[in-house]
Amino acid sequence: MIVGLAREQDLPAVYALRHEVFVVGQGVPEELERDDLDALSDHAVAILDGALVGTGRLLPDATIGRMAVAESARGTGIGAAVLVRLEQRARERGLPSVELHAQVHAQGFYGRAGYLPVGEVYLEAGIEHRTMRKQL
Repeated sequence: MIVGLAREQDLPAVYALRHEVFVVGQGVPEELERDDLDALSDHAVAILDGALVGTGRLLPDATIGRMAVAESARGTGIGAAVLVRLEQRARERGLPSVELHAQVHAQGFYGRAGYLPVGEVYLEAGIEHRTMRKQL
């Protein structure tokens, strides 16, 4: 597995994976999945056997989001590796902490990575989420 920052030529595969995970898999409206922040964000990618199987993005405001792993690659550590690379990028940018909006079912994953819950559960794109933060 190779994990790094996305190059311009990786972005179509990033968007295709996110579409598969969020729009097809979770029913997120397509108009909510893609936004203007994509162009301003750092995107991390995980490549396995030549295929892009994981991604996430770091927004300018230190928010990590759009964490997605291909169904066939879940449970293999790819999500954790993408998260580590995004945290490294945040450190490179001099950010003291990062925040994310975790789907409630994924709170344990982020908790194991050192994220702490902040506030109450809320709906985002029709899915229960909870804000989580990590000091870097």
